[in-house]
Amino acid sequence: MTSDARGFTHRPVMVDEIVEVFTTVPPGVVLDATLGAGGHAEAILDRRPDLSVLGIDRDPEALAAATARLARFGARLTTAHARFDLLDDAMEAIRIDHLSGALFDLGVSSPQFDRADRGFSYRHDGPLDMRMDTESAWSAADVVNGYGEVELARVIRRYGDERFATRIAKAIVAARPIERTTQLADIVVAAIPAASRRVGGHPARRTFQAIRVEVNGELDVLPLALDRAIAATVPGGRVAALSYHSGEDRIVKERFRAASDPCECPPGLPCVCGAIQTVRLVRTAPRRPSAEELEANPRAASARLRVVERVGADEGGR
Repeated sequence: MTSDARGFTHRPVMVDEIVEVFTTVPPGVVLDATLGAGGHAEAILDRRPDLSVLGIDRDPEALAAATARLARFGARLTTAHARFDLLDDAMEAIRIDHLSGALFDLGVSSPQFDRADRGFSYRHDGPLDMRMDTESAWSAADVVNGYGEVELARVIRRYGDERFATRIAKAIVAARPIERTTQLADIVVAAIPAASRRVGGHPARRTFQAIRVEVNGELDVLPLALDRAIAATVPGGRVAALSYHSGEDRIVKERFRAASDPCECPPGLPCVCGAIQTVRLVRTAPRRPSAEELEANPRAASARLRVVERVGADEGGR
């Protein structure tokens, strides 16, 4: 393991709630689709000796750190360098065709955010990178310096919910070439009206989030990954997703709703569309971090936890 990997530490968000989610699932393999430094996986393996974890991640440094951290579990941990929508390939590689559960901890991890050389942060000077998979050829520099003004504004508006997206995109295009994170952050801040800079956290936060999502194609692959995880999970198993911004949460909510209530027939009439319910919602509203956790880890403030439980064929229906 490299020194970089040894430095990859991370406080897992809502770890007690995640352990609770998987307390009742059948024995078998739980997929940790965003293994990171392995904090959630470690808690699950500690609590349930009859569970193993298949951990996948796009970041080689994260995989190295998690493998070292979880070495004491031996064969109960298997890892794969993969994007989470390729979970079927990871399962096939270890010759399993079903899961006892799956966890998606979405967004960027603290080690990625805090490392200046990874280029995720608007607070630390570094290259415009933002790649979760450091072996990928596409980086934030390609988006910032290569997209047209209209397309750049679309990305910032869609993935950052930024109301000044057009102004920011125009300022970015005018300032090219842009090579450093702090350079981009200064341009974004200057493009936003002074009154709006004083509310809602750092003015560049939404733009950096949007560019990161675009670079990594995070929201493009999430719906398919959730659907595949649900399909692979056995009855009584659970699929959980921790999201950190509205775009992620909308997708999680929609895919879970589609699986829990797939019927498209008019309300009040018998179902004739043949849709089969595959999951039930464990909670109708997302769970949020406790006040104690927020005091210890302010970065957890935006987290939302949604969970579904797989139902058997005899339980499905309208």
